[in-house]
Amino acid sequence: MHLGEWNLMNPTGNTILITGGGSGIGRGLAESLHALGNQVIIAGRRQKALDETTSANPGMKSLIVDMQDPVSIRALAARASAEFPSLNILINNAGIQRAENLLAQQSDLADAEATIATNLLGPMRLTAALLPHLQKQPRATVLNVSSGLAFMPMARTPTYCATKAAIHSYTVSLRAQLRSSNIEVLELIPPWVATGLGDGENNPRAMPLDKFIAEAMEILKTQPTPPEICVDNVKGFRFAAENGNFDTLFARLNATFLENH
Repeated sequence: MHLGEWNLMNPTGNTILITGGGSGIGRGLAESLHALGNQVIIAGRRQKALDETTSANPGMKSLIVDMQDPVSIRALAARASAEFPSLNILINNAGIQRAENLLAQQSDLADAEATIATNLLGPMRLTAALLPHLQKQPRATVLNVSSGLAFMPMARTPTYCATKAAIHSYTVSLRAQLRSSNIEVLELIPPWVATGLGDGENNPRAMPLDKFIAEAMEILKTQPTPPEICVDNVKGFRFAAENGNFDTLFARLNATFLENH
């Protein structure tokens, strides 16, 4: 498959698994893809959130998973493959974000380890578990959700930013290794979006979730689909290093933190 061959202008036959699909960006993507006629399966650890989403979207399915637990991830992959044999799109979206004071952190690095397990090892484990199944499909896609903070770190959430930078790098390598296969590898790079992650909910400075989803979906519908899906709001962070204004934007993003520490 050549990059960009899959797009949502022709949604026939897509069966899509989305982690973290019960809230925030995951739910927004799930509902938009479901509305286009795709079979969508959302996965997450909170049954209530999954039930609320599937109830609001008849026909959508859900599966429980703990993205910090390798056994749970393998079980999700096995169950999804068995119950939905046409599964051909994986969207690795689940993530957590925690503020960390590196001068006074827990000796066991609990927050950092939980963030790495969820945001980095989780997608890697699920992708590895599903690749054999995806390779059997006529066409398939792995879409990893990173963040503008992968390219412009926010000092108060160091491990979160590091995991998103790692997801970007992993995605580039995965794309290169699968370049001659039937599997397309894409990266969605959100800006600060008004969700429960990162104190964005109801914050006027965050991009409204519905506007982000609408713009991201419009990009996904284009032909060909770009390897990186960047809405306008995130391009400043994504290309800061290339544009020579990384230091200026880093200081602006972290001004309050730097003043208080």
